Amino acid sequence: MKLYIRAHDLGVKGMDNVVRRLDELGLDGVQLVAYKVLPDVPYVPGGIDEVKARVIGNTLSAAGKEVALIGAYFNPVHSDKNKVDSCKRIFKDYLHCAKLLGCDIVGSETGSFNDDKWTYHPSNRTDAALTVVVDIFRELADCAVEAGVNIAMEGAFGHVCYDVKRLSQAIECVNRPNVKVIFDLYNYLDASNAESCYDILDEGLDTFGRQIEIFHIKDFDVKEGKLVQCAVGKGILDFDRVLKAIYSCNPDAKLVFEGTVGDDVPQAVRYIRSKIQKLCN
Repeated sequence: MKLYIRAHDLGVKGMDNVVRRLDELGLDGVQLVAYKVLPDVPYVPGGIDEVKARVIGNTLSAAGKEVALIGAYFNPVHSDKNKVDSCKRIFKDYLHCAKLLGCDIVGSETGSFNDDKWTYHPSNRTDAALTVVVDIFRELADCAVEAGVNIAMEGAFGHVCYDVKRLSQAIECVNRPNVKVIFDLYNYLDASNAESCYDILDEGLDTFGRQIEIFHIKDFDVKEGKLVQCAVGKGILDFDRVLKAIYSCNPDAKLVFEGTVGDDVPQAVRYIRSKIQKLCN
C-alpha cells in the first residue's frame, strides 16, 4: 500500500514546496488539483498545457514522488451549462496532459442539482439526472481513450451517484473499459447510515474490486445527530478493520488522505503507517 495526500492539504504553494513537505512526511505522492496549489495553473480551459505539465511531472519524478490521481472535479448537472462545458474542456485538458504529469487517471464526482453547494437535491435521485451524468462521463471516457488514459468516477450520498449501487449502474451505462472508481467511504455516509459504514465498505469492495484505483482516507464522528469529518485517527472509524478489508481487496492499494490538514497530517501519517506495517507483518 502507498500513502498520498491532496497536494493542497499540505498547506504550501508551488511544486518545490510540495515535494519538500512530501519528503518531510514520508508520503509517496499526491492527488493533484493543480489550480489549488500552483499559482500559474488557473482553473480555465488551457490553464494546463504540455509545457507546464512536463515541468510539474519532471519535478515530482526527480524527487521520487507520484501523482496518484489528477483531480478535475466539476458538477456535470450544474444549471449553468456554459460552466459545465468549460469544466469539461478543462477535464479534457488534463486527460491530454496526464501522462506528462506522471499519471494515467483523471477523476470527478457526479454532481448535484444544488449547483455550487454540492448537497442533496431530490432531482439528484432521478433517472434523468443519471442520464446526464452517463452521457457526460461517456464523452470524457472516449476522450481519455484518445489520450491513452483513464477516467475515474466518485460517488457521494448527496450527489447523483448517491450509493454504491447507483455508481455501479452509472459505470455500467457508460460502458467503457477505461472507467475506474474512486472509493470514499465517508462520502456515502450521513447520520442515518453511519452505523452501517462497514457494510457499505464491504459492498463497495465486493462491487468494484480492482476497478477501484484510489481509496480516500477520512475519519468522522457523530455529534448532536450530525456526521462530522475529523482528522484521520481522531474519529470513530476502526482503521484496523478498514485497512484489512482494503488490503484483502488490493494489497497494492493507493490511499489518499483527504481533508486532514495542518498539524494533524504528521500524526495521521504515523497512525496509518503503523496500521499498514502491522497488517503486512
